[in-house]
Amino acid sequence: MSDANSFIDEVNDEVRRDRLYGLLRRYGWIAILAVVLIVGGAAWNEWRKAQERAEAEAFGDAILTALDADDTEARITGLEGVEAATPEQQALLAFLTASEAAAGAEDPARAAAALADTPATGIYADIARFKRLLLESGQMEPAARRDALLELAVPGNPLRLLAEEQIALTHVAEGDSEAALGVLREILNDAEVTEGLRQRASQLMVALGGDPAEAG
Repeated sequence: MSDANSFIDEVNDEVRRDRLYGLLRRYGWIAILAVVLIVGGAAWNEWRKAQERAEAEAFGDAILTALDADDTEARITGLEGVEAATPEQQALLAFLTASEAAAGAEDPARAAAALADTPATGIYADIARFKRLLLESGQMEPAARRDALLELAVPGNPLRLLAEEQIALTHVAEGDSEAALGVLREILNDAEVTEGLRQRASQLMVALGGDPAEAG
């Protein structure tokens, strides 16, 4: 009886092995393909990261080379010749070019034009727009400038309080001290106001005849 059971077990084992080999012959290529895809995907991912790192380093080196030039015009020309691969890189180039044009060349119109050309979106676009409004403050009517700033002074925008500070200055330019003081009080009462902005707002309030202690 024991020999019979042993024989049956061996037959069952052989049947299971035959079935397993049959499955491997039929579907084994799927497992091999999965392994190849996993290994190939990992290799591709590492290669892509290395490429991105190399491109970022080349971009940074090109910027440093441009900024090493002796005069402002050469630095601006060098920055304009740097190739940007992403909108963020284009935005950075625009900021640097505008800074050189405004501070070095003392040409705010050229600086504003550099900022207007950036295709950036999100916070980069908001920063470019805010800087452009600062540069064009002498060429815009206070009301028009205020309308543009109001689009940045919205809840959740990181530039909100800075835009409100500029809005207060548009009221000052129109001779409306009360409106300016009202905006400045809102700035001082804001929980997110920075110490630097608090000091500037307080100083402007005093200059307009207000009392910072009235805020809150």
